[in-house]
Amino acid sequence: MLLMKSAPQTQMQTKTKSEASRLRVHGGTDTLGKPAYDFSTNSNALGPCPEVLTQIRLSDCASYPDPEYHHLRNALATWHQVSPQRILFAASASEFIFRISMLVGQSTFSSASSSARSTQLASLQKTVWVPPHSYGDYVLAGRAAGLAIVDDFHNADLIWTCEPGSPLGQNQVGLAQMIEILADCSSEVQIVLDCAYQALRLSGSPSLNSQQRDTCWQLFTPNKALGLTGIRGAYVIAPIQAQHWQQQLEQMAASWPLGTHAVTMLHAWTLPSVQDWLRESLTTLRDWKQRQIALCVDLGWKVEPSDTNFFCVTPSKTIQEYRTDFLHVMRAQGVKLRHAGSFGLDPCFRMRVLSPPMQDAFYRAVKQYSPDF
Repeated sequence: MLLMKSAPQTQMQTKTKSEASRLRVHGGTDTLGKPAYDFSTNSNALGPCPEVLTQIRLSDCASYPDPEYHHLRNALATWHQVSPQRILFAASASEFIFRISMLVGQSTFSSASSSARSTQLASLQKTVWVPPHSYGDYVLAGRAAGLAIVDDFHNADLIWTCEPGSPLGQNQVGLAQMIEILADCSSEVQIVLDCAYQALRLSGSPSLNSQQRDTCWQLFTPNKALGLTGIRGAYVIAPIQAQHWQQQLEQMAASWPLGTHAVTMLHAWTLPSVQDWLRESLTTLRDWKQRQIALCVDLGWKVEPSDTNFFCVTPSKTIQEYRTDFLHVMRAQGVKLRHAGSFGLDPCFRMRVLSPPMQDAFYRAVKQYSPDF
């Protein structure tokens, strides 16, 4: 098949977070529908978890959930061995990202009168620090909240961390040291530890101990690990002695942030049988990952190290130059890859681990169309 190549992509090894996250970029379903071979999300390819899916289908959608979620709150607190008072809920991880950003940034504008705002804004403006390669909503939420993005975490009022992180699936370099440094500071900096991929770790170990985690807002989104990303719902464990901030965050939430399906999913997350299913799925994913890496290497693609069910690859120079054409051709074959440019890694694709038949479909498509690039 002869293809008309569009102009090559401008070569750039990395972009700043400010440059890379101006638009919302997500994997998964798009205008062409659900991809047949979707490598573009980080969801557990063994999902949906059958037991959780059954419970969701049987859930009572005719009634409001308990607006305070007492039963769910107690179940999660018991499972994490924390006080129920430290649990709060969010409509999704992204919703919480925007909510806490707004809370940190609200004093930016509330403290200054309209006449003095322009002269006082620079001194009043709150700041946010994000990891070099991370989820774009951290930056988008910061901008929406009027936060200035800073390169030095020492100067930040809000700090985002994620371990293992996306897109690289690795531990955040220097995270434990950062937490120790901030613990010695007297300023009231808010640290959020995004735990989205903690349950999808296939190797390695966390760099923070329980005491260090207790200084952070720990954000959990089990839908990825359960293979149920269509169900939105998250929960947060508040830092110890953060009652004032927690009260404000809860006051900023809409009523019933969780619907019935989300309540069912999060409660099922605490069940031993569901956790057993997850552990078994990770064993399978480890084997699939090694097979998928071998196929990528055979294609001549460079594979970055990762501890999770996803990893980054760098394809050939020609594919990088004609990336848009290549991605369109792959999508036409039902294969969707996630360009990592929005994470600041312009040459790379991020790939989740899929089953061997889906890996083979990807491999055949790349072998068939690579000569055109």
